[in-house]
Amino acid sequence: MGFDRINALAAEGIPFLTICDFLAKRVEVYTLDELQNADIEFCIDEAYFYKKHPHSLQKTPLLFDRYKQKFDAVIEKIKAGETYLLNLTQPTAIETSLSLREIYKLANAHYKLRYKDEFVCFSPEKFIQIKDNTIHTFPMKGTIDASIEHAKETILANEKEMAEHVMIVDLLRNDLAMVADGVSVEEFRYVQKIDAGEKELLQVSSHIYGTLEKNWQKNLGTILKKLLPAGSISGTPKKSTLEIIQDIEGYERGFFSGVFGFFDGKSFDSGVMIRFIEKRSNTLFYKSGGGITLDSNADAEYNEMLEKIYLP
Repeated sequence: MGFDRINALAAEGIPFLTICDFLAKRVEVYTLDELQNADIEFCIDEAYFYKKHPHSLQKTPLLFDRYKQKFDAVIEKIKAGETYLLNLTQPTAIETSLSLREIYKLANAHYKLRYKDEFVCFSPEKFIQIKDNTIHTFPMKGTIDASIEHAKETILANEKEMAEHVMIVDLLRNDLAMVADGVSVEEFRYVQKIDAGEKELLQVSSHIYGTLEKNWQKNLGTILKKLLPAGSISGTPKKSTLEIIQDIEGYERGFFSGVFGFFDGKSFDSGVMIRFIEKRSNTLFYKSGGGITLDSNADAEYNEMLEKIYLP
């Protein structure tokens, strides 16, 4: 129903917001008129002006030993050839004096969304962007604390991070080839600086693009359905990896690591819903994680999961 409505609205050039959960089973679509009464806020702004704020949060993460059990289970699946790269995530209980609405207002991010009093996300990661009849995607894989000496050179030289990034780029190239022609990598492994609350992170991304049919709008919902779940926060091969995620993570991601996007009547832009806080029974949970390959180290992956828990 949701994807069909996306096709219909886009074909008519009617602007709308769409929000899809991780498994693309729950797809919500709102025209601008419908958003006025929906208690949903969103903002897509690549050129946002960074404003520093004093707010932080306290976190009570999953104990390392429990995380390592899940990590080891993923490694066994990799050794068995059932997956080559899996994005392992977990929820972390957090405390902050801020409401979800206040977090949304303060957060610095390219992609921001507040969904009622249920969750808020402030993501640095694009999913797909369509301008004219060209589709772009920008997978992010590889994170390092920017304060580390020679951080950029270190992250780019890391063999584990390189292997993980290559696999995701290959997966996203194949995904785009399902919906577009002439799929190519425009830029491979470039580094961006991300403000992460009290510190800065360096994030490694690539840019992949392809050409769509000129009347792509009438098939926008179909395109999204084929591309979801997003490869950068699931893994490869996608089908078996999704099954392993469901088995090992032990919780429902829900909208976390899904996507939200806005069609303005001509173009479409969307972000992956990472940097995500969910409210359940008056407790806040911050969902985060990272990609696991055969060369991954449990301590490093656990620390990366915690480093991604911040108010930007």
